[in-house]
Amino acid sequence: MRMYDLIRKKRDGQTLSKQEIEWIVRGFTDGSIPDYQMSALAMAIYFRGMTSRETADLTMAMAASGDMVDLSSVEGIKVDKHSTGGVGDTTTLVLAPLVAAAGVPVAKMSGRGLGHTGGTIDKLESIPGFSVELTEEQFIRNVNTIQLALIGQTADLAPADKKLYALRDVTATVDTIPLIASSIMSKKLAAGADAIVLDVKTGEGAFMKSREEAFALAKAMVDIGTELGRKTVSVVSDMNQPLGYAVGNALEVKEAIAALNGKGAPELRQLCLELGAWMLVLAGRAPDREAAKAQLQELIETGAGLQAFKRFVEAQGGDPAVIDHPEKLPQAKRIEPFPAEADGYVSRIHAETIGTCAMLLGAGRERKDSPIDLAVGIVLTKKVGDPVRKGEPLAMLHINDESRLCEVRELIRQAFSVSPQPVPRLPLLYGVVTSEKTERFF
Repeated sequence: MRMYDLIRKKRDGQTLSKQEIEWIVRGFTDGSIPDYQMSALAMAIYFRGMTSRETADLTMAMAASGDMVDLSSVEGIKVDKHSTGGVGDTTTLVLAPLVAAAGVPVAKMSGRGLGHTGGTIDKLESIPGFSVELTEEQFIRNVNTIQLALIGQTADLAPADKKLYALRDVTATVDTIPLIASSIMSKKLAAGADAIVLDVKTGEGAFMKSREEAFALAKAMVDIGTELGRKTVSVVSDMNQPLGYAVGNALEVKEAIAALNGKGAPELRQLCLELGAWMLVLAGRAPDREAAKAQLQELIETGAGLQAFKRFVEAQGGDPAVIDHPEKLPQAKRIEPFPAEADGYVSRIHAETIGTCAMLLGAGRERKDSPIDLAVGIVLTKKVGDPVRKGEPLAMLHINDESRLCEVRELIRQAFSVSPQPVPRLPLLYGVVTSEKTERFF
């Protein structure tokens, strides 16, 4: 085979075989195929697309390019969850213990954040003593004994994807659905999932800005999972405002604890119940979505989900007292309210801008090597549709470093809009994609 011929084949709209795709991924990973040829292929895919079979073959080849986690010694069906990313998205911290409390094993690999707030690991590391440095033996033992363990992603997890993404990032080929879908799914497969639940965000705070794009990506990932023998479901959810109230690491842990107590942002609880219900259904723990939701709601009401979180934190070296006393989490030196400038109703909260403000306060990383402040961030006091009086806080800024505070104040002013007329609340769930059908709620 010659890469030149395969680039031309895709450029001309033809379909690549499984053997050709595997050869390409192997050669790109070991360096025998140069970046400029892989860039040309990525551009050809951008314009010509890929069939669902081609996309599945690319996904599996990238998953197999490095370590494949073997979870066969974990009892039960392992269901993984992935979000395409949003602001105030604390679902993993609520979902993982809740689903574990329902008896579904959660063996999760997560990363650190780059952007508006930290990743799941950064958030959990705001709990004193918490560590993701587990041996493989400890990881498996924890999942089998308390149904839940979390470790960091290894450098050798889907290295072909990491290398290809770096090229896409500088060649304007990031936003093409076959490459987005295969990138996400290759890491899920390499991490050993039996079944996968995906939360595809849409709106101004999401990567997929339009609903049509979000549903197309959701279907592409379900098609990949189905083609590769994994039960896969995609939920399409709103990101036109932050999901929860909190945006910041320790602040999001505090909100997760509140959600497991049945409090906090109703949107966060609603989405966790929806995603968790699908996880239970795919794991065979509930006959349908409604029965699963009722089961999860009971685990919140009885406190079983919260106790599962406490066991998880303790098993990974964290201070379990934090769960009952969230005030033990890192706290900012001062809290400043951001007031409304007029009476009315909140008509818009630009999620991406709120995320940028949290990052500027120190809650996220502008670069991979940027330090992160686990205590700072933003806590909203209003959501779209809520009434507000002039001078009443729209949000509370949790501040340690004031060097960029003027910039934050100006940006957060732009993030909020207040209307004199009542405004309808935003929908949260737009639909669900399964291997059988696409169900749209709006």
